[in-house]
Amino acid sequence: MKRVITYGTFDLLHYGHIRLLKRAKALGDYLIVACSTEELNAFKGKTSYHPYEERKAMLEAIRYVDLVIPESKWDQKTHDVQYYDVDVFTIGDDWEGEFDYLKEYCDVVYLPRTEGISTTKIRQDLEKTNI
Repeated sequence: MKRVITYGTFDLLHYGHIRLLKRAKALGDYLIVACSTEELNAFKGKTSYHPYEERKAMLEAIRYVDLVIPESKWDQKTHDVQYYDVDVFTIGDDWEGEFDYLKEYCDVVYLPRTEGISTTKIRQDLEKTNI
């Protein structure tokens, strides 16, 4: 079985997220999604609309996702890759080169982002319309 892992906050779930998860799953047989906890988001200076448990539940409902784990520390990726016997690490290409150090343990694939959609764009659009 070929195991794939990806990471993200997955707040304000949208088509770009679904497309990323579908393409990630296509890289193997079993997809693990590490979802950022509130503690990690605070460390990164971010906040999410939905709490971790709700984001986890939404991810678990997506047919491409086999397992959701918490990402509570920025530097846990090497541990996760080894612990879950991961064959492929994948993430959006806006992180190109950032995780090349994981090539020592698995393949690293940077997937192109979906044009025209992002959580940041959704937040900006909602602020403009006062929703």
